Amino acid sequence: MSARVCVFILTLSTLHGPRAVSGVLSGPTNVSLTSYNMNLVLRWDPPEGAADGLVYTSEYKSRFTTYRTSCTNSLELQCDFSRQPGSSIPVYGKFTGRVQAQLGAESSNWVESKELSLERDTVIGPPGVSLISTEDTIEVSITDPVFARSTLKEAYGASSVTYNITHWKEGHEKQAVSHSNLQQSRFVLDNLERWTSYCVQVHVSAQMNPKPGEPSTPVCERTTSKPGVPWVAAVVTFVVITVVVAAVVLAVVYRNCISNFLCPKDSLPQRFKEAPKSSMYMAMRDSHPPEEHYDPVSIVADDKSVEEGRPLQDMGPSCSLVSRES
Repeated sequence: MSARVCVFILTLSTLHGPRAVSGVLSGPTNVSLTSYNMNLVLRWDPPEGAADGLVYTSEYKSRFTTYRTSCTNSLELQCDFSRQPGSSIPVYGKFTGRVQAQLGAESSNWVESKELSLERDTVIGPPGVSLISTEDTIEVSITDPVFARSTLKEAYGASSVTYNITHWKEGHEKQAVSHSNLQQSRFVLDNLERWTSYCVQVHVSAQMNPKPGEPSTPVCERTTSKPGVPWVAAVVTFVVITVVVAAVVLAVVYRNCISNFLCPKDSLPQRFKEAPKSSMYMAMRDSHPPEEHYDPVSIVADDKSVEEGRPLQDMGPSCSLVSRES
């Protein structure tokens, strides 16, 4: 008889989906409050055998406040309280979240999460890493992860934030070298082999947070420059600049001398500028060109007249020239 009752109860429970035998809607499962880079997110799983159209309402509170409704009638299985309009979640404090399932007019009981301490339990994400290769060194520049509330150094204090750098030759990760508890966001890896590719990974730690931060994606850079070459270039540049400056200074100081040398102002002696006063020069200057004298010449042809336009040679030898004296 008892076996039949159990089978009836199980069958009834299956037919009614997430509802319990009493008719109350089953609540979400695996409810947890998490934090990543100082956000505050409540996550959960749907009730077993959840029916279509199930929605959720979630709330949060601190140790000293009452619950505040944040996400209502949501189809998602999480609620980011730090992103909701009007949310004022401080960096420091302990928080609790809860969620309720709803189906039409029915609602489940509230299911609470465990308490979470934001500054101690948040997971610090990976920092940004960039590399610059110079000679046989690599300079590592670190950018703090972006927090949902405040900044990394404001939340934990600049003196309590440290960086942990690990570097290795590409392909030799087992031979990695670590540099721990560095407070500067820039660090130089020196005495590296030239023409070699090195990979770098960084994670952040904070004294108030016992959890280690997530490591960054490995970034690789190759050393290519020979030692000393930049110094030689710097010296040569300095010498060239010095020579140019000295030349400019000398040109300004001795500009008159240089100008006189390039464009002399000396003139011809006065005696070369004056006209000669000799009698021969005066006679030549005052003389007029001599008058030309010429005699008229007439051409007379014997028994023939000279046709206009014909040359004299065609007239034959019977020509004579008559000269008249003036």
